[in-house]
Amino acid sequence: MEQNKSAFSLAVRENGIGVITIDVPGESMNTLKATFADEVAALMEKIESNRDLRGLVFISGKPSSFVAGADIRMINECETAADAESLARQGQALFDRIEGLSIPVIAAINGPALGGGLELALACHARVVSDSPKTVLGVPEVQLGLLPGSGGTQRLPRLVGVQQALTLMLTGKQLRPKQALKMGLVDEIVPQSILLEAAVKLAEKGKPRAKKPKLNLVSKILEGPLSSLLYKKAREQAQKKALGNYPAIDKIIDTVAYGMAKGKKAGLAYEAKQFGELAMSNVSYQLRNIFFATTEIKKETGADGVKPAQVHKAGVLGGGLMGGGIAHVSISKAKVPVRLKDINQEGIKNALAYHYKLLLPKLQRKILRKTELQQQMLMLTGTTKYDGFKDTDIVIEAVFEDLDLKQKMVADIEENAAKHTIFATNTSSLPITQIAAKAARPEQVIGLHYFSPVEKMPLAEIITHAGTSSETIATTVEFAKRQGKTPVVVKDGAGFYVNRILAPYMNEAARLLLAGEPIEVLDKTMVKFGFPVGPITLLDEVGIDVAGKVAPILTDALGERFRAPDAFSKLLDDGRKGRKTKKGFYLYDGKKKGKHVDSSVYGVVGITPTAKLASSELIERCVLPMLNEAAWCLQEDIIRSPRDGDIGAIFGIGFPPFRGGPFRYMDSLGAKHIVERLQHYANTEGSRFQPCQLLLDMAAEERSFYSK
Repeated sequence: MEQNKSAFSLAVRENGIGVITIDVPGESMNTLKATFADEVAALMEKIESNRDLRGLVFISGKPSSFVAGADIRMINECETAADAESLARQGQALFDRIEGLSIPVIAAINGPALGGGLELALACHARVVSDSPKTVLGVPEVQLGLLPGSGGTQRLPRLVGVQQALTLMLTGKQLRPKQALKMGLVDEIVPQSILLEAAVKLAEKGKPRAKKPKLNLVSKILEGPLSSLLYKKAREQAQKKALGNYPAIDKIIDTVAYGMAKGKKAGLAYEAKQFGELAMSNVSYQLRNIFFATTEIKKETGADGVKPAQVHKAGVLGGGLMGGGIAHVSISKAKVPVRLKDINQEGIKNALAYHYKLLLPKLQRKILRKTELQQQMLMLTGTTKYDGFKDTDIVIEAVFEDLDLKQKMVADIEENAAKHTIFATNTSSLPITQIAAKAARPEQVIGLHYFSPVEKMPLAEIITHAGTSSETIATTVEFAKRQGKTPVVVKDGAGFYVNRILAPYMNEAARLLLAGEPIEVLDKTMVKFGFPVGPITLLDEVGIDVAGKVAPILTDALGERFRAPDAFSKLLDDGRKGRKTKKGFYLYDGKKKGKHVDSSVYGVVGITPTAKLASSELIERCVLPMLNEAAWCLQEDIIRSPRDGDIGAIFGIGFPPFRGGPFRYMDSLGAKHIVERLQHYANTEGSRFQPCQLLLDMAAEERSFYSK
């Protein structure tokens, strides 16, 4: 073995096969760093000069990670596009050197091989993977506004074909071992226990011939004579969702096309140049900030210095969609059994059916074995009483938004569960302080607000009231993380954080609609700005009746700036609650293909639609109240930091990630500009646009929310 503190160590076996173990000191996962350059260069010289070596195997010294990618912090240290291009060229040169070795080089992969980790594996002559559920392969650089910069755009299409390579690069999709084998990305799947031996055995067979992609006749034509059509279609499909907001998409397609037409050497030079340009783009800067922020949040407990208690069993109250979703993520992600209570057997049946419905596709895609599905089904049990709750560590309540009912649930759990059991309420509007008001153990009452559908939405708001104990906070945060959520701790208050900043945005969109702006214009404008769906579509999805109930609660607690326009009652009188009743702003009869506005809604609210305002004004009118409210929440300590506010908005309501979140976006525009525009609209549209004191102070002092 080489020196202990090295990230790369070489051990040569008697049979002449060298095993390079990658084990970055002090890290739970391996990442590639620029500081390794000298170490790796020295290692390569040793390998190239050793004539007794018959083969090489790259393997990780970490128990559950191959290489999770390159260290993103390297890019932040680059000052120019040329710096970032040079970084890419360094990676390319190293991997070219590995690929150019005359002896066979095999990658033995267990755990994630992502980004630069997969590019390292692609530079090897063959790849053996373990059958571990932790083993995944992918190139997720697009999610950071980048492209694979160490040869990935050139090697991947030549190995698996252009179509499949573009799909992987444009989506960041991660492949499981069987999918990777079928695609031709890997050569062998073996049990983890024999991974190293299988790779050594493969190396002993000598250098394998370079493989060609497995293409059917249509793919051969598309990737040959009709390649220009393939790239055109890929661009159209990718931009259908991205709408030109993510420059990495076009650059990935251009780089692949250039390399396939001009050859690999020219392609690599083009790749490095495009990587450098993307690394300096504002989009990549903002997406990298989100990556760093979520990484930080995942390391935090929510209560400094307090250790979370272990959750071995969870309880869920209510078998509706929320309750069923909460039970599912508790079992499938957090791996704890769930006891679910509903007032009747029908609710229990619904929750079990929902759990099964979410597990079934995993069985069909062979992610789960039949025995594993059965095991996860058995982890969910139901009752109409409180038997089986005595040994629960946390009980999550997902019943109707009724204060008396929720207070009764608290009392019932205090009576029927253990003394240490945490009561977590999934309320979306009722203050936690009121829910805990009659509790015998208020320190164990906390808000745990999920977003619908629970199994898909990544955010969980952890809502604390003045009496919530630090251990309750830490335990709830840890459990939310185990459920696969990104938890943001917020203080109790009407609407908490996410719904509070969403309400003014929705209200303003409704006002613009009542002023005659067409529904599809409003929605398309805000989708082009970067939201996943438009505000009117969102009203239909959330439910017009729900929005109508929440608005008065927020107005009573927070004042006139939350007063909703008077259209809700007219819509509800006409039976329009949105998608759930198949009657809202859009048609849901399925007769026409695609999404179409129900034009009869204009008659209900008494308007004739006419597009009058420029898209820039529509955006300002809708987004500025949301930004102002986010600043209000920071001013009132509802959120702990701008970082938490950005993550909450991006993961909770789909604030455009490439804009960095409300606070990063305000920094990019400048507090002075935000205040000027808010005051302009306060003068023309009303006092609801009046900027909060924090923004006024920041504008006067020329401060920003982030130091850089």
